[in-house]
Amino acid sequence: MDGDRLPVGRRVAYWRGRRKLSQQVFADRLGKSKSWVDKVERGVRSLDRVSTLQEIATVLRIDATVLLGRDVQPAEVIERDAGVERIRAALSRYEVPLGRAAGGRPVLPAGQVARQVTHAWITFQHARYPRVAELLPELLADVERAHAGDPAAARVPLVEAYRIAASLLVKLGAPELAWLAADRAVTAATGDRALVAAAAVQLGEVLRASAQFRAAKSTVLAAAYRIAPPVVECGLPPELSLCGTLLVQAALAAAADGDAAAAAGLLDEAAAMAARVGDGHDHHHTGFGPTAVELARVAAAAEGGDSADAVARHEKATARDGWRWLPAEHRAAHLIDAARAYLQTGDPIGAGRVLLEADRIAPAEIRHRPAGRDVLARVARDPAAPTMFVHLAVTLGIG
Repeated sequence: MDGDRLPVGRRVAYWRGRRKLSQQVFADRLGKSKSWVDKVERGVRSLDRVSTLQEIATVLRIDATVLLGRDVQPAEVIERDAGVERIRAALSRYEVPLGRAAGGRPVLPAGQVARQVTHAWITFQHARYPRVAELLPELLADVERAHAGDPAAARVPLVEAYRIAASLLVKLGAPELAWLAADRAVTAATGDRALVAAAAVQLGEVLRASAQFRAAKSTVLAAAYRIAPPVVECGLPPELSLCGTLLVQAALAAAADGDAAAAAGLLDEAAAMAARVGDGHDHHHTGFGPTAVELARVAAAAEGGDSADAVARHEKATARDGWRWLPAEHRAAHLIDAARAYLQTGDPIGAGRVLLEADRIAPAEIRHRPAGRDVLARVARDPAAPTMFVHLAVTLGIG
């Protein structure tokens, strides 16, 4: 697509197609009529309000600057896009299967690359997304070479590196590329139930980010029930954490697909497992426990349109002791969801308060993640928004 030459309406049509949304579904998510969408895309109706452009960009999961075709983007957007392209290049190399030269880099022992992967996970969970984007290209090359030399010893680091890549790419708004990383994780994990379940967590994230809600639900449920213990009371915390996290993914997919009853049932199953695991653990980098399940109930309520319930659950969940034990990435991502729920209840002050907390915990959730930037833009546009948010939005180039 020659984006710089296309009118705004054509760009809307292009990205709607990329997201596989019909005009009717797109219109429903915007709260508009199908006729309105059709007129916008044909250029019959102009888009001259920044608020409307931002709402469209939010539904399409892109920055409003993409719709406007601006050549100059905020530094955070440029940095995010550059990071995505570096990871894209790394995933496109195929050095090992094609027998290409490794550029003089030595093949590292499996133990060393495993430590590098652990460091990358920690960096991701601290929400230092630009740094993870810098680390991943060489890390992916190192684990792939190590796996070629010692498949048994380097299998876990290989799967974990792909998991990190998939999660980061979802955060950075690149679900198509994240799908490739998640698929490679699942393929590399084949034959090991626990590794497949771990990789399926990211596959569920990717499918949900791509609006493939039914596929997400069926895929993660299949993985969950393969790792599930015959009796919950006999399950070990690592396998319960994987199974429970997959049930949470399935519940969020069901909620997004409009099946609130299924979502509630799946979250109840996950809660039973979480009670056995407890808070303060991070088995398989899931952060799974009772508090994580309660945060998922917030997200499910918001997805189902019950924003008042989402806000009430959020305020209870974040008062739990387990809240402060969750990784910074997990907490800040939840606060972005909570801010959206506050906005839906007509409380921009509440939304601003939790956004401020998210920015304190993990600035990259707002500055580098499209979902965070979108919520900040919505708060900043509200007449009752605190001045600090308006200034932050202007600083970050958010309209």
